[in-house]
Amino acid sequence: MRGRKPKPTALKLIEGNPGHRPLNHREPRPQPGIPTCPAHLSPTAKAEWKRLARQLHGLGVLSELDRSALAAYCQAYGRWAEAEKNLKTTPALLRTPAGYVQPNPWLAIANKNLELMHKFMTELGLSPSSRSRVSAMATLGRRPWDPLPQDHRGNPFAEL
Repeated sequence: MRGRKPKPTALKLIEGNPGHRPLNHREPRPQPGIPTCPAHLSPTAKAEWKRLARQLHGLGVLSELDRSALAAYCQAYGRWAEAEKNLKTTPALLRTPAGYVQPNPWLAIANKNLELMHKFMTELGLSPSSRSRVSAMATLGRRPWDPLPQDHRGNPFAEL
């Protein structure tokens, strides 16, 4: 898909649909819930899962459908933490048996997983900048999973 990621309909309603583009009234609205933690996660990743799942559920932004995205973030976090731990005990540059100097492989692992974490943080609203782009529907007196308001003509701006 090219271009910007589409905004959720609820967010467009909160902002007053500044682009005046058609709204998706059939957008899925999953029920919030805490998905079960996958068994394959590392212990560090499981600890991150427990920490985040409670907080995201408390904000009303986590559902069963988000299990894979949260698991991928937590696994990347676990691998990043392991790489950083190993980087503390080994030098950043290593000498090969042939005498060449090369970067420590743990450095590449840490950097790659930090990139993956950043991508999932944006998707899950875990970074300060991604949170600043999201407004909770609670400001309108509704929970995020409640149906959009409509008047007798089906106008979704009825309450705004």
